[in-house]
Amino acid sequence: MKGLHMIAFILLVIGGLNWGLFAFDFNLVSYIFGSVAWLEQLVYILVSLSALLEIFTHKANCKHCGSKSAGTM
Repeated sequence: MKGLHMIAFILLVIGGLNWGLFAFDFNLVSYIFGSVAWLEQLVYILVSLSALLEIFTHKANCKHCGSKSAGTM
């Protein structure tokens, strides 16, 4: 499960960076895979699935959220 968590994390970082660049009218995913529309769409689907995975499994995978001794912020 750790490997899947790491892949999801990397995809979420890619998605977050792409959104940040999109604010400046630059789409990194489209720039890299623009000539292959289905591959670009696949990246967006994988980023979305990664977000869902993290939503539902974050507490179990996070050292801070999963521990009972974690303090409040």
